Amino acid sequence: MSYAWAEENGESAAVAASKPARTARRRPATMVAPYGISLLLVGAAVVVGYAFESLITPANLTLVFVLPVVISATTFGWGPSIAAVVAGVLAFDFFFTAPRYQLTIASPVDAWAAVLLLVIAAIVSAIASQARRRALEAGRKAQQASALQVLAHLVVAGRPRREIVQGAAIALGQIFDAPAVVFEEQQGSLQLAAGAEGVKANDAEEAAARGALAMGLVARAHAYPNDEARFDYWPIRTPGGAFVLGVDFTSAEEGRPSAPDRFVEAVGAYLTAASRDAAQPT
Repeated sequence: MSYAWAEENGESAAVAASKPARTARRRPATMVAPYGISLLLVGAAVVVGYAFESLITPANLTLVFVLPVVISATTFGWGPSIAAVVAGVLAFDFFFTAPRYQLTIASPVDAWAAVLLLVIAAIVSAIASQARRRALEAGRKAQQASALQVLAHLVVAGRPRREIVQGAAIALGQIFDAPAVVFEEQQGSLQLAAGAEGVKANDAEEAAARGALAMGLVARAHAYPNDEARFDYWPIRTPGGAFVLGVDFTSAEEGRPSAPDRFVEAVGAYLTAASRDAAQPT
């Protein structure tokens, strides 16, 4: 069954916060386009090279082919930038060294220019790719912190339990950029309480969640006895009841992180705090 996020009088703050992550996951992820664009950039460099060939030396002409490497590395990462390096060296050799339109180099000067292009482009690719990776990691950490901050605001503000449970599922989804669900024990039965739009709990998922809660242990997806389950499940017992938090790492672009427990435990701590407040007499 799917969980509807809309409130009767409009969307909650947690729902509004979840929209960017859901939109991002709907964007088609393609592995081919970055490489194709990198090769097109090398083609553009060839055109620019022809336009300025008579004005600059071969050594300086190689710098034109460094630009596609920089753009590919900062935009797409290591793989496409390496493709731009190889394509750039081959294009320079084929179009701008004698004999023309052959992958051979007769002049020592041209050979040195080609080697220089390869070395410079490789160094630039490594540096730019590393800078891009660090920027992505910083953005990811900021997104994770923001997700926990929104959930904390819901708890501190004393929002209704249903909205906090929704916020917990949203926070998990944003932290791991993957489908997430929250099961809640209600009247002795474990029910799906929250999840991203379209997420469904089949018999295998429900059985895995119940098993995790009964054993008090984390249940891994595709691991005995949950061979058919796609979600990892963490049981959380609180003063006001029990929850099972689930994340589908099989649908995450980066797969299962090395240490997801600390984030799941943080979300569980907020649910525990909210349940404790709800359980206290007024």
